[in-house]
Amino acid sequence: MATNSIKLLTGNSHPELAQLVADRAATLRAATFVDTRRLGLELTRVMVLQYSNQETSVTIGESSTRPNDINDGLMELLIMINACKTASARRITAVIPNFPYARQDKKDKSRAPITAKLMANMLQTAGCNHVITMDLHASQIQGFFNVPVDNLYAEPSMLRWIRQNLDVANCVIVSPDAGGAKRATAMADRLDLQFALIHKERARPNEVSRMVLVGNVKDKIAIIVDDMADTCGTLVKAASTIMDHGAKEVVAIVTHDAQ
Repeated sequence: MATNSIKLLTGNSHPELAQLVADRAATLRAATFVDTRRLGLELTRVMVLQYSNQETSVTIGESSTRPNDINDGLMELLIMINACKTASARRITAVIPNFPYARQDKKDKSRAPITAKLMANMLQTAGCNHVITMDLHASQIQGFFNVPVDNLYAEPSMLRWIRQNLDVANCVIVSPDAGGAKRATAMADRLDLQFALIHKERARPNEVSRMVLVGNVKDKIAIIVDDMADTCGTLVKAASTIMDHGAKEVVAIVTHDAQ
């Protein structure tokens, strides 16, 4: 594929990430002897404006950046995708490391929406042909799409950091809840370590009333592995519970921080 057939665009949600991708592509091109012209990307300039009535306007041309919240970033992305579609783009790939509303993946109350499914519908309606994300909170979200979805994993980077920075032989992997047990046990197996689990009961959203630790953490470096931290209240309580059970140290490794 020729260099000029790929365009890299970004909104205001994380322009630094897009720039790192472009810079890394340029580095790979300069450092290898193979033909990597397809990696010679530069950020396409995009102008994102917000009117006084809070509507967003996107024009492919120039770029301005400002901090915003998740809904602003999502709306920018949808408009940008649609702008590319109306400009006759052959293929549009949305790179969304932290998929919005990923925790709203099921109907847990009688009149609750499945907002993650709505996000999938909106992206496809806007014109998206391919989605790349990372450590989805619920893997079934991939099934909400009728276009390819690549869910990348942060596990290799986490494993590398653990091996380089901790005394692995004296560690234990801890899942902060039953939902993350599969992720944590996979890492424990890769590192040949023991596994522990925290059972938590919530009185209300983002508030944990009781925690029970299952497993041995005494005199160990406990590594809490999770995909998302919101208020970090759960992490703090989990760390306290683990220390109460005799752990020497607690380290938390989280893919996505609070929005």
